[in-house]
Amino acid sequence: MRAPKRKHVLPRQIERPEVVNGAAIAERVSYIGSPEHKDTPSFAGQPRPRADASLCDRQLSQDHERVTQWLQTAILRGAIGGMYEGDFPRYVWYKDGDVVYEARLVNRESGEYKGYPLNKTEWPEGLDSIYG
Repeated sequence: MRAPKRKHVLPRQIERPEVVNGAAIAERVSYIGSPEHKDTPSFAGQPRPRADASLCDRQLSQDHERVTQWLQTAILRGAIGGMYEGDFPRYVWYKDGDVVYEARLVNRESGEYKGYPLNKTEWPEGLDSIYG
């Protein structure tokens, strides 16, 4: 069962805790993807796109190594936010050209994330200062 829709959209904010070893976290994370954000078979399995989900680029759906590297780079740069769940930040953002991807933690024990593109109006403030 899906959670009810929020009445108020939570702001996306970059939060860099003072005592965080980004390198140690980046070393342990992995991108597993989600069939909810795919319209073609991928390393995440057969597509099961949700009506309200943004769809990932088809090329990225086949490039697990590249997307995991993006996740690690974003953590090293400090593009993280939300509460920590276990040892990992709930949200991580990566900017590739004019597209920002949000990764959300889906397994707090093993540091596994899924990800999806954001609309420009959803980008967290301060992201341009991280990615230039």
